[in-house]
Amino acid sequence: MQRRRAGRAHHPVLPAAAVLTHLLLAAATVAGADEPGTPAILATVCGARQTPDPEGFDVSFVTTLEMIYQNVTRSGYGAAGSGAGNDTVFGLGQCLAYLSPTDCQLCYAQSRVKLPHCLPADGGRIYLDGCFLRYGADNFTAVATDASDTAVCRSNATGGPPAPGFAAAAAALVRNVTAAAPSARGYYYASSSPESGRAPRAYAAAQCWRSLNASACAACVASARDRVLRQCLPGAAEGYGLNAGCVVRYSTRPFYLPADAAGGGGSSTRHTVIIVIASVFSAVAVIGIAFVWTKMRSRRDHLQDDMDGSGEIIRAIAASHLSFKYQELRRATDEFNQINKLGQGGYGSVYKGVLPDGREVAVKRLFFNTRQWADQFFNEVRLVSQVQHKNLVKLLGCSVEGPESLLVYEYLCNTSLDHYLFDAFKKNALDWERRFEIILGTAEGLSYLHNASEIRIIHRDIKASNILLDERFRPKIADFGLARNFMEDQSHLSTGLAGTFGYMAPEYIVHGQLTEKADIYSYGVLVLEIITGRKNHNSVASSAEGLSLMALIWKHYNAGTLMELLDPNLREQCSEEEAVQVFHVGLLCAQASPNLRPPMWKVVEMLSGRDKVLPRPTQPPFINVKGSNAKSDGSGSTSLLSNSDKSPFSLNQLSVSGVEARESERYKSGPNSRSSERQRKRR
Repeated sequence: MQRRRAGRAHHPVLPAAAVLTHLLLAAATVAGADEPGTPAILATVCGARQTPDPEGFDVSFVTTLEMIYQNVTRSGYGAAGSGAGNDTVFGLGQCLAYLSPTDCQLCYAQSRVKLPHCLPADGGRIYLDGCFLRYGADNFTAVATDASDTAVCRSNATGGPPAPGFAAAAAALVRNVTAAAPSARGYYYASSSPESGRAPRAYAAAQCWRSLNASACAACVASARDRVLRQCLPGAAEGYGLNAGCVVRYSTRPFYLPADAAGGGGSSTRHTVIIVIASVFSAVAVIGIAFVWTKMRSRRDHLQDDMDGSGEIIRAIAASHLSFKYQELRRATDEFNQINKLGQGGYGSVYKGVLPDGREVAVKRLFFNTRQWADQFFNEVRLVSQVQHKNLVKLLGCSVEGPESLLVYEYLCNTSLDHYLFDAFKKNALDWERRFEIILGTAEGLSYLHNASEIRIIHRDIKASNILLDERFRPKIADFGLARNFMEDQSHLSTGLAGTFGYMAPEYIVHGQLTEKADIYSYGVLVLEIITGRKNHNSVASSAEGLSLMALIWKHYNAGTLMELLDPNLREQCSEEEAVQVFHVGLLCAQASPNLRPPMWKVVEMLSGRDKVLPRPTQPPFINVKGSNAKSDGSGSTSLLSNSDKSPFSLNQLSVSGVEARESERYKSGPNSRSSERQRKRR
């Protein structure tokens, strides 16, 4: 067990941190994608190929987008690249010239929040109402047109066609602005049609990205022009030509004029206030708490609206027992040197650091500065600081004063379980005794979270990479960024889908309803991975029979041949009864029906040998997944829809039936003397 930072481990989180959590999340709601005053998303295009190294690619992605942001905020345009080899990421961002600096900042912040949804695709682009952002593994900055070019057409407020004469006026105007843009300053030109009693006025603009030359710009706007004229006119009141290197737009509204110039009046003033506030909070989500609030304090005489007292909150956290200095942690990790990188999750990288007094720590560097980033950071601080258990990783503190926020954990020298379990050589270090202790210790940690801690916590992302190992290979559950706490009277939480496919329970995928049973399902999958030494998520591709790990285990369970799936490294280290008992517990936890999964305290009893006869498991879900090596059985496929995020996704040939298995009498046997002796030694 690693040494703790003196005087910190048992203190509750500072109240100011909780206040700041609510403040940030409320702010993020103001600046949310579905709120008034935020730029509308016109189109998102994600590449068809996946990057071969998602973790390294993500790091380069974040670095590139941060470099672009620094330029976009200064000039409205930025292009950058970072990384090497498979990790190389190029990016380009540009605001259309008619956006104010504040609106440009808001638009870029919104695009940066949404574009990561394309990952792990090796390319993606997003068009918003006023800005464009793109990333890719290849240098695309000189590309004017490509196969992903498109058009977006919109009707007027009444849903009917535009007034007579508008189509002709708009078409003529679009031709004029696209002809003028390649030679105009910044490749931008906007104009309106002449006033006429016979036809309503039309407004149009064309702009190329600054990375193009004049001839490429001319080709780009000509292509976008033809697409808009062909697809949107005469029926649409507004149309966008969205190309790789330019945007062409026409409308019945003077979209490129300031709101007051367009006759907005008093309502436009209110709209401006909303945008300014949303822009400030979007900036918080993009560039970090401390940086933005420092700017706000420096502009206080101009804004005269420091209504949230955020500067005082930051100072309160900085003075608390949880606070680490940003520069101290940066030096401790050798400037976040890749040599010190321990691993990476969905929202951040973890680095080993050595503090000036010689103590080793693990520093989590959150890299998605979005609303989810605020959720992640303060969720971990709030929850982890309130729980203490031998099988939970200890939070030592955090840093909120620098340009990014950092979490500081105890350092565990053997990193995470997946580094050993799925490596052909390293897995030799995981003998039966150690694997059983990992299985039991993880169960004890989850039981504490679900039942014994002061607050009822659901982890939501139990998997091998989130089980850390100390110097004796004892397990500690880590990464509480997605965790949620329950009130005593709550039966479930309805949340957006989050977690790792392959470990997510079927009821959570389908309905978005979260209970502790989702953790139990994930734990069951993890147990089966530990005892077989196989990954669940890619087991279809690696199976000679084209079956998933779940399907193989279920097939052998029914046939009474589970020992054939036991990791070969373990076959001389445990008895058949011991191995089958663990298989049995894993299957009980991974049942399709959440009501049949045993609570974690019961799982601990089963593993500890206090249950003589275990109940028979029912069929797990997702066992009808067929790989390319398998013959088709003629079954159909099931398309599932998450009610929480309204995002359809396909899980090919999934089954969530609860058909009860035939069971061999050998699986009714109780624990043997070796497992009982092991528990006496642990106690």
